[in-house]
Amino acid sequence: MEVGLFFPTRAPELSADCVARLGRRADELGFDSLWVPEHVLSFDPPNPSEPVSRRFQLLPDAQGLIDPLATLAFLAALTGRIRLGTGVLLASQRNPVHVAKFAASIDYLSGGRLDLGVGVGWVREEFEALGVPFRERGRRTDECIAVLRALFEQDPSQYQGTVFPLPASRHFPKPLQMPLPLHVGGNSDAALRRAARAGDGWYGFDLAPEHFAERVQKLDEALAAAGRRRDQLRISVCPFRQDVDADLLGRYREAGADQVILPAMEVDPQAPTRQIDDYATHLLPVAQRL
Repeated sequence: MEVGLFFPTRAPELSADCVARLGRRADELGFDSLWVPEHVLSFDPPNPSEPVSRRFQLLPDAQGLIDPLATLAFLAALTGRIRLGTGVLLASQRNPVHVAKFAASIDYLSGGRLDLGVGVGWVREEFEALGVPFRERGRRTDECIAVLRALFEQDPSQYQGTVFPLPASRHFPKPLQMPLPLHVGGNSDAALRRAARAGDGWYGFDLAPEHFAERVQKLDEALAAAGRRRDQLRISVCPFRQDVDADLLGRYREAGADQVILPAMEVDPQAPTRQIDDYATHLLPVAQRL
């Protein structure tokens, strides 16, 4: 089983030097992948009467996430082996033509190391700030994936969509990977159907092993309905708030995980690699035997 790392690129807590040291160290230690998240904005803690999407403070006060595509471009220049992933890019909030340009460029410049994880998003206020209809996020994500496929894999590229119509056009550079892996993130039934229908992978997040196993079973049903098999889809899970140990890794593997993405949340700017060094000593050898 492969082992990746997830860390939120919080600024200004993490300097460019910290991000660089984390990326280089993960590459040196032999981790298979490194994933970064996306949120454009965070919001202050709400009153209990406010909408559910505001009941979670995404980041500590006066913190934000560095753009994931900019982060991966930065890390591509500093690493030589490790795969680089978005966990996940909020595709419904972005224009897919720009996403395709950024993503293909990163894959091209990194030597074919990008894993593009996409999701619908969930913070209503973030959509409102961006002027994007919250209720349309599922349809927008579906069309975004279709446009990305067209731009990555066709020449000329064209897509007859209602949200993102793409006229016949030429897009270069193409990704070095053909196809560039598109991982669909999300734990809902709709996300699983989207992964089964249009993804190269499924990215599960913050799932305990028993919930993960139930979601994999549901994914199998969605794959069968789409005329596909599980071996045509790469299954990754990030435990996030779970207490990760050797037993947990084994339970994820038994439930169907091809890759566990370990959360590297305990980042001390003075010693940013401490947690991933500990993972490399105690968990990486276990996972590699599974």
